Amino acid sequence: MSQNREKEHIGKAFARVWRSNPLFSTGMALLVLVVLQTISMGFDYASFGEWFSRFLSNWLNILLNNSYVGMIALGMTFVIISGGIDLAVGSTLVAVGAAVMVLVNEQATGVLAGMGITGVPAVLIAVVIGLLLGLLLGELNGVTITKGRVPPFIVTLGTMKIFRSVTQYFMQSQPGITLPDGFKQIARAVRAPVLNSMLLPIFYWLLLAAVLHVVSKHTAFGRYVYAVGSNERTTRLSGINVDRVKRRVYALMGLIVAMASVVQIARIGSMDYASAGSGYEMDAIAAVVIGGTSMSGGRGSIVGTLLGTLIIAVMNNLLTLVGVDPFLREAFKGAIVVAAVLMQRKESSN
Repeated sequence: MSQNREKEHIGKAFARVWRSNPLFSTGMALLVLVVLQTISMGFDYASFGEWFSRFLSNWLNILLNNSYVGMIALGMTFVIISGGIDLAVGSTLVAVGAAVMVLVNEQATGVLAGMGITGVPAVLIAVVIGLLLGLLLGELNGVTITKGRVPPFIVTLGTMKIFRSVTQYFMQSQPGITLPDGFKQIARAVRAPVLNSMLLPIFYWLLLAAVLHVVSKHTAFGRYVYAVGSNERTTRLSGINVDRVKRRVYALMGLIVAMASVVQIARIGSMDYASAGSGYEMDAIAAVVIGGTSMSGGRGSIVGTLLGTLIIAVMNNLLTLVGVDPFLREAFKGAIVVAAVLMQRKESSN
């Protein structure tokens, strides 16, 4: 009898922690998916070393392929915690990528090459200008939202169309672009031994997560972002410049997207201006929500977003391993997002 009561007590304690601690529930969900993924890979290998090599290679590919969305999701965490949303991240990525490629193009038509600037100086100048452009485009969103008093959804929906359309218009007249090897080394300089997989994009993602975690938890700006998302009116009355906080959040979002853009084109060596970054906004929002960040603002964490990104990445890999039709994978992702939001509503009503 006492054993039954003890089990019931443990079950209730587990359920309570699951409901009250988003990081715990997200971490447990990720653990279950990792176990299922490992089982789906099978164990029919000649040796443990062969199996481990396949396992490690699979994980490096998962992390590498999701590093760009992962970086964008980190910035999206700040945006959603502040009570906003940014649908223009994919188009911002394309605009920054196009600008950087035109600048660093080693053909005679390249802007910097035409000025006689090549090598490392050209790479540094192009990257700095690309980052500043991302910052400027993010600031443009922030200023329009705060000064124009227009909902973030409407503003970023509009700039999503504007940024991509303008980029495609100008780039259609550009001849072939060749990126110098020095620029490509931004993503390709460090590779995993034996597996020959790029490591720098993963490193940038994890380093950015560590920096933003510190910013969110241990700086005045981070506290202001949470305060604005929790109760904007009270925050304004307490003397905090709410509009400035919002502008900085969107400027930070633009800067992070620019980082992801530079890393992506350095790895791939080119960019499709019509489709690059398409769907990144939905993937980033999904990772943030699955990670426990509230869509109503005021609650969330960088660590949760990191776990949420991994959940989506592992789920996609698992569905591929078990042979699920590609057209159905987005349905699974959508179902998880809806379930995460429903859980948040249930927690807030308790």
